[in-house]
Amino acid sequence: MRDAAPQTVYLEDYTPFGFIVEAVDLTFRLHPTATRVLSRIRFLPNPEASDRTFFLHGEDLRLIRAAIDGREITPELSEAGLRADVPDAPFTFEAEVEISPATNTALEGLYMSSGMYCTQCEAEGFRKITYYPDRPDVMAPFEVRIEGDQPVMLSNGNPGARGADFAEWTDPWPKPAYLFALVAGDLVAHRDSFTTASGRKVDLAIWVRPGDEGKCAFGMEALKKSMRWDEEVYGREYDLDVFNIVAVDDFNMGAMENKGLNIFNSSCVLASPETSTDGNFERIEAIIAHEYFHNWTGNRITCRDWFQLCLKEGLTVHRDSEFTSDMRSAPVKRISDVIDLRARQFPEDQGPLSHPVRPESFQEINNFYTATVYEKGAEVIGMLKRLVDDDAYHRALDLYFERHDGDAATIEDWLKVFEDTTGRDLSQFKRWYSQSGTPRLHVREEYEGDTFTLHFRQETPPTPGQPDKGPQVLPIAVGLLNPNGDEVTPTQILEMTQAEQSFTFEGLRVRPIPSILRGFSAPVMLDHAEGKDRRAFLLAHDSDAFNRWEAGRELARESLVQTVLTGAASDAAYLDGLKAVIRDESLDPAYRALMLGQPTQSELAGLLYERGETPDPEAIHDAAEGLRDAKAAAFAGLLPGLYEDNQVPGPYSPDAQSAGRRALANAALSLLSRRDHGAQAQAQYDRAGNMTEQLSALSALIDAGKGDLALGRFYDQWQGDRLVIDKWFALQVMLAAPEETAAVAERLTQHPDFDMTNPNRFRAVFGALAGNHAGFHYRDGAAYRLLAEWLMKLDPLNPQTTARMCTAFQTWKRYDADRQDMIRAQLERIAALDGLSGDTSEMIGRILAA
Repeated sequence: MRDAAPQTVYLEDYTPFGFIVEAVDLTFRLHPTATRVLSRIRFLPNPEASDRTFFLHGEDLRLIRAAIDGREITPELSEAGLRADVPDAPFTFEAEVEISPATNTALEGLYMSSGMYCTQCEAEGFRKITYYPDRPDVMAPFEVRIEGDQPVMLSNGNPGARGADFAEWTDPWPKPAYLFALVAGDLVAHRDSFTTASGRKVDLAIWVRPGDEGKCAFGMEALKKSMRWDEEVYGREYDLDVFNIVAVDDFNMGAMENKGLNIFNSSCVLASPETSTDGNFERIEAIIAHEYFHNWTGNRITCRDWFQLCLKEGLTVHRDSEFTSDMRSAPVKRISDVIDLRARQFPEDQGPLSHPVRPESFQEINNFYTATVYEKGAEVIGMLKRLVDDDAYHRALDLYFERHDGDAATIEDWLKVFEDTTGRDLSQFKRWYSQSGTPRLHVREEYEGDTFTLHFRQETPPTPGQPDKGPQVLPIAVGLLNPNGDEVTPTQILEMTQAEQSFTFEGLRVRPIPSILRGFSAPVMLDHAEGKDRRAFLLAHDSDAFNRWEAGRELARESLVQTVLTGAASDAAYLDGLKAVIRDESLDPAYRALMLGQPTQSELAGLLYERGETPDPEAIHDAAEGLRDAKAAAFAGLLPGLYEDNQVPGPYSPDAQSAGRRALANAALSLLSRRDHGAQAQAQYDRAGNMTEQLSALSALIDAGKGDLALGRFYDQWQGDRLVIDKWFALQVMLAAPEETAAVAERLTQHPDFDMTNPNRFRAVFGALAGNHAGFHYRDGAAYRLLAEWLMKLDPLNPQTTARMCTAFQTWKRYDADRQDMIRAQLERIAALDGLSGDTSEMIGRILAA
């Protein structure tokens, strides 16, 4: 087991490994509890390294033999790895180890899922397979031989010789160990092919368990779209003869970009109209694109060390966001990304888990696969692109690929190509990688004569370990409208570099109305003293789709806050403005559906806390429910037509237009059910021809208090489909009344289909528990106790999933003293657990230290 109190690793202490790995040969003799791994590794002394200590990482391995240049040795072994004396010259190291995939419940290294052998090596899983320098800057080509009785045996690269009981694979491209992959089992393939821009044929396959082959067609089309898009937009062509994807039921992550052999959580690749919602289809398309795009931004160019994780992940998230914007609706995608950023990354930035996009230190690297690294990392890429313009961005990317192909690169390498391409000094921009926290951008307007001035002031509050922050480079997209709603100054980027800075616009005959931070051009919190009338004006007239949505969101937020604090009724001006927007048939239905949504209860708790108020989860819940009731009443005459007009006839299609119409119809259904007590929802459930309609109807029925019969029918219909039953588990907890949420979750843990060792099923219950804001924070503390109990049960089996679920407690300091005391007690219970993993220990320690 990994040390429960690991040493802190610091970015400033980086040194290159003492040896270059020239080639790796691996042989796997598969056995559920006694797999033998034979390694033959060619090492060369590294002339750039000052330390020639020969240390290879290794955990939970039984060493059978080791040799150097054919001579057996007795190395020094520890829980962390192996040391040996080696020649000061090229040499070959050999080892034979034994591992037990069947008992590897951590799902890291080589493990088994429903009888299938599979691997997960990012970040540090390869050390659980064999002794190796398990660090991303050590790159080598791999030759792999798999021996066993499995019908299908896959690894990275191109296929070689194979027989009834073996398969060989060659990956000619040097890669770090974290990109190694192996899969073996009873699998069937959905096959296709892709012809690259240069005319090479690539064989494609999605490998699944028998019975799932009918759920692969959409994923295959998404893969081919991704390959073509990367050629057309980034000039990147695929570089092997085959590309394989494997669907795995038990997987800690969404998917993994292993070179030529992507391993996917089944939920992120399997799709059919009957079992998958429109949201599932869009997510699958995006994740397949993300993992494929890693082939260049992550594989061909990888990270020098794990502190540079944002280099591959931030850039690839940005690329998959561009892809989805091109495939679907760019405004809807941008709004969805910002909703996710505010829900996941902003709380992280403002709490005890705050850290820079590129952290300065870590104990467990698994704990830095965060929204800050991924989503904020992508926002930083987007800001850089806005500052240099699209053309310069693509010229810089061409130079990046040319200069660093085959490298393990750093943020400094990344920024240098932009400096060399554009001539800009990006030293201040680099603060986005080193400073944690969300900047606050304060705005004040001034109008005199025909000159309009915007005065900006930026500040970033203190975060753990960073009390003082320097000013950031902020690209602020601004447009100006006249009182008639016409745009008098089109969008321009104001580049703010100082703590306080002003920008003037001249020749304006009347005072304009500014539209600030269009497209959410920087990940900041905007403080602009706009009144209700100004926001209503922008909701009605702003030509920027994001800011029009944002104006409505601000009105909804303020209405809810006033209801919580004073008991005020829902804002009539907001409801009137929203009605005009959703009646506008010239707007994308998906956009109108987003407009009908409202701020999350967690978001409102954060807003109240920022204003110096102590959020009351139950009062927030009641206010949110009241606003939904107010919408249902205000739009009563509009909702039936909105629902009927957006029914999609004919066979189901997951295309963006059809999905948008279904989203709007189902948003209308949700409100209709508050008036007709679920009658329309029951009718939709009874006739539903796809999972989007069925699940939306089921949600509406539960919300209307009419869901018991439908829940039983749903389970009876889908009990044989594990991914659909995940939805069944999650929906019940997410929609439970606050006072019943913990009891519902506890009851579901006793269900025969609940399996705590399956990350998808565990997250379905406990992710939903944490996501039900009022239920999780209900005054009796039952949900706190329940989650803590199950985290303590899970930690010995799967530390990664446990540690990530601990983030449910990260905002605990927002709430009243009673809730804080109850949460602290549960955190201390977990911290006191004997044998607590390093992953969970670090997370609990950071949360408690707030």
